[in-house]
Formats: sequence, C-alpha cells, structure tokens
Amino acid sequence: MGKIKISDQYFILSLVVIGLHALAQDPDHNDMCTEGSCYPATGDLLIGRAHRLKASSTCGLNGEESFCVVGQLKTHDEKKEDECFKCDSRRIYNEFTSPNSHTIENVVTGFTPNRLKTWWQSENGLENVTIQVDFEAEFHFTHLIMTFKTFRPAAMVIERSADFGQTWQVYRYYAYICEDSFPHVPKGPIRKVDDVICDSRYSDIEPSSEGEVIFRALDPAFEIPDPYSPRIQSLLKITNLRVRMLKLHTLGDNLFDDREEVRQKYYYALYDMVVRGNCFCYGHASECAPVGNEPRDEGMVHGHCMCNHHTTGLNCEECEDFYQDLPWKPAEGRNTNACKKCECNRHADSCHFDIAVYHSSGNVSGGVCDDCQHNTQGQWCESCKPFYYKHPKRDIRDPNICQPCDCDPLGSLNGGLCDSATDALRDTIAGQCRCKPNVKGQRCDHCKNGYYGLSDDPLGCLPCSCNPLGTLSAGSPCDIQTGNCYCKRLVTGQNCNRCLPEHWGLNHDMDGCRPCDCDIGGALNNNCSQETGQCVCKEHMFGRRCDQVQSGYYFAGIDFYTFEAEDASFGPAVKIIERQFPLDRKPTWTGRGFVNVPERETLRFYIYNFPRSMEYNLMIRYEPQLPDEWEQVDVFLERPTAGYPSGHCTSTDNDEQSVSLHPGSRYVVVPDPLCLEKGQNYTVKIDFPLYSSYSYHSAPHTLVDSIVLLPAVRDLEVFSGELKQQEDWDMFQKYRCMERSMSVIKTPMTDICRDYIFSISALMHNGALECKCDPRGSLSSVCDSNGGQCECRPNVSGRNCDTCAPATYLFGPSGCRSCDCDPVGSQNPFCHATTGQCMCVPGAYGRQCANCKPNHWGFPQCKPCFCNGHSEHCHPRTGVCLDCRGYTTGHQCESCASGYHGNALLGSSEPCRPCMCPDGPGSSRQFADSCYQNPNSDHLVCVCNSGYKGSRCDECASGYHGNPQVPGGRCSPCQCNRNINTQDPNSCDARTGVCLKCLFHTDGDACQYCSRGYYGDALTQNCIKCMCHPVGTSRHSCADGLCDCNRASGQCHCLPGVEGRQCDRCVPNTWNINSGNGCQPCNCHPEHSYGSSCDLLSGQCACKAGFGGRTCNECRDLFWGDPEVKCYACDCDPRGTATQQCNKVSGECVCMEGKAGRRCDSCGRGYVGTFPKCEPCHGCFRDWDRNVGELANQTQRLLDTVEEMKDTGAASPYRDTITSLDDGVKQLREILDDDKIHQTLKHTQNLRQQANETMPLLQRSVKRSESDLKKISADHQKALNNLNSLTEEAQNVQEIAEEKQLQVLNIKHSDPEGAMDSILEYYRKSSEANDQAKQATTDPESPVKTSAQLRGAAKAKLDATEKEFLLNHQLHVQRLEKMTSELDSKDLSELSQQVCGGAQGPDGCSACGGLGCVNEDGVSLCGGEGCETLVTQSIDALNRAKNTDQEILHTLREVDKLNKMVADARDRADEAKLSAQDVILRANQSKARVEQTNDELRDLIQQIRDFLTNETDSKRIEEVADEVLKLSLPVSSGALRNLTTEIRHHVARLTGVDDILTETAEQARTAENLLKQAQAASVKATALKLNADEIKKTLEDTERAQTAANETLKEVEDDMNVTRQKIYDVQSITEATEFNLSTSTQTFLDLEREVNELHQKTLEMSNSVEDVHKQSEYVKEDVDNTEREFESLVQGNYARVSLLIDQNGASVLHARQKAEELRQEAKDLLIDATKKLQRLRELERSFEENQHTLVVKAGELDGLEIEAKELLKDLSQKTALYSNCA
Repeated sequence: MGKIKISDQYFILSLVVIGLHALAQDPDHNDMCTEGSCYPATGDLLIGRAHRLKASSTCGLNGEESFCVVGQLKTHDEKKEDECFKCDSRRIYNEFTSPNSHTIENVVTGFTPNRLKTWWQSENGLENVTIQVDFEAEFHFTHLIMTFKTFRPAAMVIERSADFGQTWQVYRYYAYICEDSFPHVPKGPIRKVDDVICDSRYSDIEPSSEGEVIFRALDPAFEIPDPYSPRIQSLLKITNLRVRMLKLHTLGDNLFDDREEVRQKYYYALYDMVVRGNCFCYGHASECAPVGNEPRDEGMVHGHCMCNHHTTGLNCEECEDFYQDLPWKPAEGRNTNACKKCECNRHADSCHFDIAVYHSSGNVSGGVCDDCQHNTQGQWCESCKPFYYKHPKRDIRDPNICQPCDCDPLGSLNGGLCDSATDALRDTIAGQCRCKPNVKGQRCDHCKNGYYGLSDDPLGCLPCSCNPLGTLSAGSPCDIQTGNCYCKRLVTGQNCNRCLPEHWGLNHDMDGCRPCDCDIGGALNNNCSQETGQCVCKEHMFGRRCDQVQSGYYFAGIDFYTFEAEDASFGPAVKIIERQFPLDRKPTWTGRGFVNVPERETLRFYIYNFPRSMEYNLMIRYEPQLPDEWEQVDVFLERPTAGYPSGHCTSTDNDEQSVSLHPGSRYVVVPDPLCLEKGQNYTVKIDFPLYSSYSYHSAPHTLVDSIVLLPAVRDLEVFSGELKQQEDWDMFQKYRCMERSMSVIKTPMTDICRDYIFSISALMHNGALECKCDPRGSLSSVCDSNGGQCECRPNVSGRNCDTCAPATYLFGPSGCRSCDCDPVGSQNPFCHATTGQCMCVPGAYGRQCANCKPNHWGFPQCKPCFCNGHSEHCHPRTGVCLDCRGYTTGHQCESCASGYHGNALLGSSEPCRPCMCPDGPGSSRQFADSCYQNPNSDHLVCVCNSGYKGSRCDECASGYHGNPQVPGGRCSPCQCNRNINTQDPNSCDARTGVCLKCLFHTDGDACQYCSRGYYGDALTQNCIKCMCHPVGTSRHSCADGLCDCNRASGQCHCLPGVEGRQCDRCVPNTWNINSGNGCQPCNCHPEHSYGSSCDLLSGQCACKAGFGGRTCNECRDLFWGDPEVKCYACDCDPRGTATQQCNKVSGECVCMEGKAGRRCDSCGRGYVGTFPKCEPCHGCFRDWDRNVGELANQTQRLLDTVEEMKDTGAASPYRDTITSLDDGVKQLREILDDDKIHQTLKHTQNLRQQANETMPLLQRSVKRSESDLKKISADHQKALNNLNSLTEEAQNVQEIAEEKQLQVLNIKHSDPEGAMDSILEYYRKSSEANDQAKQATTDPESPVKTSAQLRGAAKAKLDATEKEFLLNHQLHVQRLEKMTSELDSKDLSELSQQVCGGAQGPDGCSACGGLGCVNEDGVSLCGGEGCETLVTQSIDALNRAKNTDQEILHTLREVDKLNKMVADARDRADEAKLSAQDVILRANQSKARVEQTNDELRDLIQQIRDFLTNETDSKRIEEVADEVLKLSLPVSSGALRNLTTEIRHHVARLTGVDDILTETAEQARTAENLLKQAQAASVKATALKLNADEIKKTLEDTERAQTAANETLKEVEDDMNVTRQKIYDVQSITEATEFNLSTSTQTFLDLEREVNELHQKTLEMSNSVEDVHKQSEYVKEDVDNTEREFESLVQGNYARVSLLIDQNGASVLHARQKAEELRQEAKDLLIDATKKLQRLRELERSFEENQHTLVVKAGELDGLEIEAKELLKDLSQKTALYSNCA
C-alpha cells in the first residue's frame, strides 16, 4: 500500500461522508462495494445517542442550585444583579418550561439558532468530573470537538475503550502546566502517530468563554504507510469514549474555602460536544442500520453494518457460512478481500476455516468440508473412505464415485484394503489389492513360488525351509506339498543344511561343501568343524588345517638331529679348531668350529633322544683341507648290549659302512640307512684310516664339522599309502626338499617344501617342539617357528642361544662380551669362556694382555714410574704420576700445587709451602692462588685474584667493594652494569658498592637507567639523547638544552595536537606546529571542503567549487557575501582598486590612494579631478583635516567623560590615576625607610667600581675573541641574510603604511565620513604588515632572536674560556719559571750521564750526547748504540714485555688444546648420562609390562570367577573350556623359566642386583617412586648438561686453564677415591649376588669388567689432566719469571727514571708517558690474570658440585635396582601361583 497522509485521509473521509449521504438515498448505492472497499457515511456519533451520554456531576439534579459568573465572563449587556443564576436540571431542557436545565443531553449538537442558550454544567467547586459515552457497537472514531461555556479545564484526559469499557487507553493529556498535573507524561512534540503526550494548547485561561478543545485520532502531520495495520486500527476503533476533567481554573481562589460565594464561581460548563466517526465495517459495507431496537433519528450514524463481500456480523467481522475457504480480511482500496466459497464437490453442505490447513497450502485454501457424504472424505471430500476406491471413469461430483474393494481377506493386507485411487507417482491403481509378502494374484488368492499353504498367517504362505547354499538352483527348491528340499552332491539333510563327513563350508559352489584337508602331521584326523573347517590339532598346533605352531614352539628341520664334532670323543692328536663368526656372511659350519682329524684317528659320537623308531640316513659334514679325495672313512654303529628291544629294528646289516670324502663337497651321506630305536643310546664311531692310496702327504688331515641323522621320510604316512601320497612324494623329490636341508648354508625354502617338512616334523614328534631359548642368551622366549632358532643376544650362538660365540666370554643376561685380546700382547683372539682371560705373551699383563705391571708404564716396553719421590704410581700409558704428595703436582710431581711455592724436584731442600695471601690455602681469607719469592728482597709476592690488591691481597681493587680485612669478608664487583671505569678507584664506593661515576649517560646507584635527557637501555650502554622538536615539545620538559623523554621508548612530551616520538608533526586535521602552543584544529567546513585536513603551514582547507577562505566558510576569491545564501562577484573598477578582491562581507572594493566609492570609481576625499585622474588637494587641506579630526576626537572624549560623571560623579574619571599615585607614594616611602636599600646602593656602587676596573681586561679579552666571533658570524650568515630580507620587507611595509596614512589624511580633509571604510581597510593592512615585521623581529624562533641568542651564547662561552685559559696559562707560567730556576741551580751532568750516557763538557758533547746536545740537523742527541742508559734499559724492558705477549699467545693456543680435552671429557660424561637414562627407561618399560601382565591376569581370574559363579549351561561351559585350552599360557616350568629369565634380562644391567632379593616393598608404591625418581634424575641430568656447556665456554684463557688443570687433578684424586669405594661396594654386592642368584662368576666378571673400564677411563682422564697441569705449570712458571724479571729489571730503575723525568720536565715527558703505559699494561695483565684465576675457582666449585650430584644419582640408581629386584621377586611368586592354577 502506498503511504497516505492524515490530512489526505480526512479529505477522503469528508468526501466519503458527503458521497455516502447521497448514496444512502440511491437504491443502487451498494454497487460501489463490488469495485473494492466501501464505507458508511461519517457523522456525529452523539446524534441519536443522548441517552448513552452520562456525566458524573450535573448541577441541579437534586434541586435548584445557584451559580455565578466571574467578572471576566460578563458581557457589556449584562447587569450587575444578573451575575448569579439558578440551575435546575431535574427535567430535560425546555425553552419554556425548563430553561435552567443543564443536563448532559444539552451537549448534543442540534443545529438550533439558540445554541448558546443550552449547555451542560457540573456542580460548583467540583474538580474531578467525567463525561462518558457508551456505544452499542464498534465505531470508527476520527476526532473530538468540545466548546466550553466557562474556562477550559486546567487538566483533562481523553480516553477510549475498544472492549465496551473493560479496559481503557489514553488518547491525550491536556494541562495548563503539564509538569505539575502529569509529571511523568512527556510533553511532546509527538514523534509517532500513537504517542501519548501532554498538550498545553487547549488548557489556557483565555478565551474565558467558547474555548474549544479539538483532538484528532490521527495527527495529519504523519504519513501512514498502512492505514489498515492493527496499530492504526486500534487507534480508530472505539466502543466507549471518556473525558475526565481533573482541575479547574480558580483565578487565585482556594476551592478549599467553604464560602459559597467562592465555590459558586468555579465549575465546568460545556456548550456542545461533537464526536466524529462512522460505522466500523472494515470496508465491507456502505451503509449501516440500527442495532436492535435503536431509534432511527435523522442524521444518526447507526452501528449495524449492512455487509457485502459474503461477510456477516455486527461490524462485518466474519465470513458467511460456507464461505470459509479464505481467512477473513478487511477490504483495502480496490481489493475487496471478499470471503471465498468452500469447494466440497457436492458431497457436503457446510465447512469451516482451518488456519493450519491454510498455511500448509501456501495460503491458497483453508476451508475444510464438514460431514462428507457418499463414502467420501478429505478437505474438499475429494477422496474415498477406506475399503472404497475412486471409480476412474466417473466425475468427482458423482454420488457413486466411490466403489467397494474386491480382495481376498486371507491373502491381502489390512483385511482386504485396496488402493483408493490411481497415482503414478505413488504407484497405486484404483481398486488394486495389496497382497501379503508371500502371496500373489489380482485378488491375492494364491502363493508365490517357493511358498505353500495359503492361510491367515501374516505372511500369507509358509516359505520353503531349504538352505540356499545346499539346494539345487534349478527348478523349485522344495516340494509344493511337503516342503522337502533338493540337495547338492556333497550336502545332506532334509533342508540341505549339512555337509557330508570330512567336509565343511556349506557354500554356493556346485558341490556345496569342501574337503577338510587336515594336515596329516598336525591334525589328529581328517574330521573338521562343519562351520569353520577347523581340524582337531595336536598339542601346540593351530590353524584351520593344523599347519601352524603356537608361539613359543617350532617344527624341526630334516637336519634337526645334528651332533657337533667338538662334543665327540677323540684322541690327543685330534684338535679343536675354533673360528670366529664372519661379519659379512653366514658361517659354513655349525657350532664353535671344526675338529682337525689326522689320518688313522677316530671320532666317537654319542647319539640319543630320538623321537621315533625308524630308519635314519647318516650324513657327515666336513671341510676338505687337501686337494685329493679322502679315500676311506669307516662308519660303525654300536648298539646297546643290555635290554635292547627288537620291536622295530630287527636287522643290523647296515651297522658297518664305508664312504669317501670328496674334495669338492662339504657333506656325504652313508649309503644305507641306520635303524634306530626310540629311547636308546647309540655310539657312532668314525675312523679315518686312509687318506689316499695314490698321493703322498706327510700329515694328511681334514676338518670335521658334525654328523646329522636324516629321517627316511619315504616310510612316513605323509608319503606312503594311496595315490595322493605318491603324488606328494614325487612333488617332494621334484623340489629337492631333502637336498636343500643337507647343506649348512640353506637356500630359500619354497612353500611346498616347508609344508612337507612341517608335516614330517609333526608326525615324528607328535606335534610341535617347545622353544628352549636360554633366558640369559636370547632376547625372547619365542623362537623361529621353522627350525626353532632363538633370537640371540650379541655374541651368543646356538639354536637355544645357550653358548658364547667364539672369541667371546661371560655368558650372561647381557649376552657375551668380546674377548678384545690385545693383538700385540696376546697369542690369539680367544679367551677363557668364564673369566675372559686372554693368553698373554711374555711381559704382558691383564685380562686382555694390554697393560704393564703395577708401577710400570709404556706398554709394551714397560718402564718403572719416576715421580721425584712424591708418588709410586703413574699412568700405565703415559707415565704421568698419580697421587702426588707434599702439595706437589705435574707429570713427575715436579712442581708445587696451586696455592703453594717451593722446589719439588728430587733432592731439593725447599719443600712446597703455602702462599699466605693473607691467611693461606684452605682458610676463609685466601685471595690468591699462587705466589713467588722475590729473589732480590726474599719477600713473598702474592699473585692476587681478580678484585684484590696489596702485597697480601687484603685490599679491594678498583671497581670492587667489600671488607676483606674481616674473617669471611670478600671483594665483590661493583654492580654498575659495565657503566663505570673499573680502573678508576673512585668509580664506586669501596664499602657499599654504590656507583659514583656513571658513564655513557647513565644514572642510578647501579647505573641501571639512562640519565635525564636520554633514553634507551643502560644495561647495554645504549643511552641516546632525546631528540625532541623544540616547537612541538612541552616547554616544562626541557631545561638547559635537554628535553626529558620516556627513558624506555624516547617518546617526548608533546604539546596538544602534536604527535610523533620527537613531537615533530601535527595529528591529522590540525596545523601550525610552529605556533609554540601545539597544533590548531583545521576547522574545515564539513560541507564546503573536500575533507577535514588542511595545509600544515598555512592551515588552508581544500575548498569545493564556489567557496573560499581558510576554512572554506567564505565565498571563493573575487566573490563576497554569505556562502550559505548566495555569493556575489566583486564589482570593482580596476582603474581605482588596489586589489581585485573586495571585502568578503560587505563587498566594498579596496581603493587606491585618491580613489573612493563602493566600486572605487570616483575621487576620494582630499582629491579633486575627474575619475580616474584624481589630484590631491592643497596641502592646507591635510593640516586642517588633521586638526579637525583631533578636535573631534577630543570633543568625543569630553562628551564621554561628561556622561560618565553624570553616572558616577566628578572624581570617577580620575579614580584610577589617584589610586595609582597613592600606591606609588606608599612604595617610595617604604623604599626610603628601608636600610637595605642604602646597603644595596652602596654595594651596587662597589660593583660598578669593580666593573670599571675589570673593563680593560674584558676589552682585551673581547679583542682576542673577535676572530672567534667572525667565525660564528660566518656560520650564521644565512640567518643574517634572512634578517636583512625581512628588514627590507618591513621597510617596504612601513613605506606602504606611510602612503596609506597620507591617503587617510587626504581623505579626512576631503570627506571625513565617506572615507571611513577605506581608512579601516588600510588600517587592517597596516596592522598585518606590522604584525609580520614584529614576528620577524620579536618571535622566539625568528632569525633575529636566534642570531641574538647565538651571539650571547658565543660571548658567554668566550668569557668562560678566557677565564679558564688565563688561569691555566698563569699556572703553567709559574710552573715553568719554577722548573727553570731549579734546573739553572742544579748540575745536570750526572743526570745526563745516567739518562743519555754522556754530558756536555768544555770540549763539547760525547758520542752518546747529553742534555742540551743536538746533532747537525738540530735534533736532540741522547743515547745510542753502546750507551748504557736508562732509556736503553726501558726500551729493552719494553721489548721483553712484547716478547712476553707472544709467549702468552702461544700459551693461549695450548689452552685451546686443553679445552678440547675437557670437551672430550664432557662428551664422555654425556655418554654416561645417556646410559643412565637408558637404564631408567628399561626399568620403566619392565615395570609397565609387569603391571600390564598383572592387570590381564587379574581380569582373567575375575572373569573366570564370574563365569563359574553365574548360572551357565553345560554347552557354554564346554565352549569356554575349549577356548581356554586353546590359549597359549606359559604353564610349563620351562615357559615360566623363559618368562622369568626374560624379565631378569631387563634388569641384569643394573649394578647392585644382589640387594633386590633381600628387601620387599609395595608394588604400586614402588612404581610411583620409580617414576618420580626417574623424572627427577632426568631434570638433574639436564641441569648437569647445561653446567657442562658453561664450563666449555669459560675455559678460554690462560690462567683459567692453569687453575682448571690444578682443580681437575684434585677431582681425579677424588674420583679415584670414589672409584675405590665403589669397587669395594661392587665387590660386596657381587658376593651377595653370588649367594642369592647362583650366578656369582658371571655377575662378578661383568662387574669387574665395568670396574676395569671405569678405572681405565679414570686413568686416561688423569693422564689428560696431568698433561694439562704440566703445560699450565709451564705457563705459570713463564709468567712468574716474566713478572720477576720485570720487577728486577724495571721496577728499581723506574723510580729513578720517574724522579729524573719529573725534574727534567718537558724534555723527558715522552719517555715518562711510555713508561707509564708499560706499567699500566703490566698492571692490566696482572688484573686480568687474577680475574681468570677467580673464574677458575668458581668452575672448580661447580665441577665439585656436579661430581657430587653424579655420586648421588649413582646411589639413586642403586636404589632403583633394588626396587626392580623386589618387583621381579613379586612377579616370580605370582608366576608360580598362576602356574599352579593349571
């Protein structure tokens, strides 16, 4: 709908009222409703409803009452005696009979001539009065008009009701003062059409009579988008209207006054009341009729709508019956929204509207038919009822459209229900029956194929019960009558659901089932499960065919029964030849090696433990050593003599046989098989009588590996019997399965051979063989299922991993260890299998034959140790002495230890003594690690640590603080963050450490932050000066040329509107940073400019077209006026204007001199002539004009004074002057009375006299400074040029100003009034020029001020410099004069002789020169070659110092080597840490597996208990029992031993295993402690690694390496002590382990080997440390010698040279400086060495702590081992418990 204004609505309503009134007389007026909405006529709703009006108060209802009219209400015709009147409303008003009746009915408009003679009136003095009208129906209300006879109410409310008075809503509040009467109601203005406000327009006192109150339901000021919306309709629809008058206008009287004459004047009186509206029909009626028995008065608006559009109701508010297909709606415009007739296809007579149906149809149809007939149903009676269907050829309105269904009730669904109609999408056909699943036919009256027996069964027919897998697919699956099935060839049973015996797997194959095909060796028989085909397996076999072995079991190969020649019996000539296993290929032998059999020797093999009595083929494996065939080998089988059974072997013909050994082969099979009985022991004797009859060899021999018993498999069931077995034998031979098993190196076995060998092994052994993997030598108890080979540990061999490989020893849980026999010191690589002792050559010693004897070294050329009598032990490899006594150290204990001094060489009488620096080593006050004895003075000289000084190192050095004089006192570095000069003794407080002289612009007690005016990071010496822009920075943050800023970021304190770290730019939309007060807003006009930003210098905004000015709030250039209204072009005469731009406000042009007028098109005042040729008037005009102007100004001032005197008195104009004079007199009196003034004057005179005396000196100083001033002037020449240009500009402006002034005078003389505007304009320009000149000269940033400031600063600097220069110059002159006089008075010949080696004598200068001697070139001659002088000695000392530097560099390189050694030691420590972590990890893994096993066992036991306690049938118990029997649990003792041994293996590497079986602990608590301790150990190990990294970084300097070497030696000594203690502990643990675990030998040897390796590593570390110590001692000795040489050669001469240099003055100043530098370098070197020694001591302490931590961790690991043993013991107990459960 389009929007309709309220005013338009009222116009439309007016037209509707007129039109409908006319249409009411036209019988065809209802035709308009057919075109759209229609409405009844609008009128006064009160006409005809006077009886529905009621008032809460009416005067005279109970009798005659008096009322009066106040004076304002009287008219000119009324007399005084008529001011009070009578009211008698007991009867209805009648002009003749009841003229004083004022009932409420009088307010109804009657259009009579005497309208003002009737009115309604309330009782006197009553304020709360209500008028209410109750309508008989809903009406459309538009507006209300009330005309009052008296004052309108001071407060009133208009209300409405749309539910016949049940609820009320306020239309409008009216009050004279809304805030008092309705304080919580908004006063307006009204913002929405339905707002409720308080209105004051209709509550005023005036007019006192005939005042109106008008209210419109819809304010015409609002546009109504949808006049039919519920919100708008709720405003217009009413059933009741009420007016509540709440307050009277009393004109100041008090209504609480009980006097009747007061109350009679105030009451409500209403002439008439009009309520405009019409009958409310929602646009469905054009006329209305009376409701019920209401009368038909003329002009009355009735309330009963005469409805159209098939609507009904009092207000047409609902649809007619059977017109319910659409929801009822009001008519809108051209849309009638008529009610729609329901469509019921003539099968129903009524319907109703359903909103849900309407929405579901997409708002198309909502009518639902009621009581459908003719067997129909549905919304429109469009479908048939159940058991009826729609006839496809009849009309929907046909009474016989629905026909009954014809279906067999037994075979159809739902009792014979058919499809009600034909629908292709739903696949339905009218009348079609829906059969049961097993029924078919049009009427569902017979069964489908495969079913039989039609009945009332839910499925209709019974299905054939044939198994489809076993039933033939062709034809009917079963008999139609009986249901018997037709089975496949290998299937049986009535339903064809079973296989024939020895068959399984009913399936879709042609025969239906498959053969069982059970393995002949692994299965008990050929019967299998019908469902799964599972055969019945022998023990430890599984798989469907029983062709696999369980875990922990295996099937034997054909060469399984192998007997090693090393285990045979033979004579002494036969030797065992052991061989190491090759690393790059498989061995060609079995066992440990071969036996070397010479000719005519015999081997006896003892064979036993056969699985089956049968014939076996004997095979000999060998390795030929000679090129010819071994001609004769005799084989004899010796059978047992007593108790030998003869059940199977009855013939002994093959017990003696002979074979030959071919050189091209490695095995031979005896021709005839040997028959052996199970359970008997046999001996096979093999003789080697003859090598060859044709070739001669001195000592023929061959190598025999073993003999093998190969079963004669042809006689087994797998190959003997029916045709299939014969085919299997052919296949066995075809793939050469037997030949593949004869060689030691097996070729890959085919699956065919593997299956045959599996069956052979299962037949021979009646199942699978158990893996017997040795728990110590194997990684697992599970072996290879093919052959039974276990997975061995390193260096372990044998099928069961039960022996050590050759060249290894000590079979144990970790495998076997390599012998590692020293190739130089041992005879061969083999060692003792238990002890590992190699066979040493003479002179070698040790298990590996790799060491010298104790106290010897230099393997293999061993020599005794030499240690200068301070030790008996040395390193066996390097000869470095160990455990030096007497505070000695070194490779041969040849030097004193750190902190001691003396001579440690053999035969010396000077033992090593402690350095007392000051209290000696080991005391709390020892601040030096080394010292030496001065050979000249025999005094002890301490080499102080870093931070100490003094002869006994008992003072703090520069840059350190503390009190080393007291016990426990230390010198600590001053914590100044490297921001002081540590060489300056005053850089920090020597006691407190507070920093005093911070450098690099830092400040604070620790120089920890930047000083004022600087920012950055003081800790990194990076303090940067704050670079703050002067014009953008707050002046309060700058002082003395420095500006304060944020000390972290450097952010300056900016003025308002300024940003940037340096406050050097304006924020957006501001300008004029040079103002010094911050940046000013641009204030660009928001509509006239392109943006809010402006030029940073001028502030000019970017104006749009047609606008100008700085902020774009003016007209553009050459225009004037108001830009918001209109701009006008400047209409100036170019001949008389000075500029093209006119005044932006007035449009007046700026005229040239002598021109005037608005357009500057006439001659100005003081000029004559014809424009534009204007000539100035005579000069007298200017004088007279000036005088006249002055007189006029004075006259005006006098007039102003007179006016002021009139108001304030005669003295008022002079009051300020008099007050000022009084204050001045008072101040003068105070000054004259103050004595301090006299003193100040006297002091000023003295200062003036002193200044006069100083003036000459200053003048001379100024003259000397002129040259400097010239330079400064040159630097600022550019500023001066700018100043000159500005001065010229100011002069030009001044000239222009003078010209303007002259023009002004001329104008004044000619026309004072006409030239006023020009004068003001010229004055403005002159002021601007003056301001520019002042700014150029007086502004703080102007070039003039800047130049003046620079000049003043330069002058002040010159004055200060002059004073300082004069003072220093005077001091220098005095010092030179004194030195000259002293030199003149002394004989310098002796000094010259000492310094230069000669002196100036009467005969001149010698070759060495002297004081005052010069050569030919005029250069001083002093010293030279061959001259023994102090200078020469100093130069020599300097050269020696330089050589010392080179030696130190060389020492540093040696330290680098030492550093690498320490790094290697650290790597070894890391490896040890990783090994410890690996042990912890394995312990945790073992713990986790044990816990998992325990949990599984507990769960299994619980399940078994639950199963046995519950009520379970025997069949279920049997099934569970079968499943349990199939489980592979280690129930045998061997399996349990394997599991126990495997667990023991994981804890075997831990030391201290013996303690595990002696203690017990709770299992859960143990696991938690293990985990926590392992985590803590990991954290501490990481910390140790970080400490080690720090050690590597710090060992880089000479003295550090020296101290590190000394401390490392001590650590090695401690390590050796700890190692000895650990060896003792390990030995004790080993003894306990031997007693508890019965594996004493292996465990002891394992621990012994680890101890030896640890001892070896310790000795190697000791050697490395000794080398480091020795080299460091050399370095130390060199440094000591250098220092002593420096002290002896330089120190004494230095004092004398220094004295001579001081006396000689400037002539020897250069030499003194060199000596000072040399001394300082030596001092720095000493300090640096002291610091390094201190750092090395710290490293020593750290290393000791780390070593202690490692010891603690070792103890913790021992504890973990004990706990692991306890866990193992508990597990063993539970294993035994669960074994008994079987």
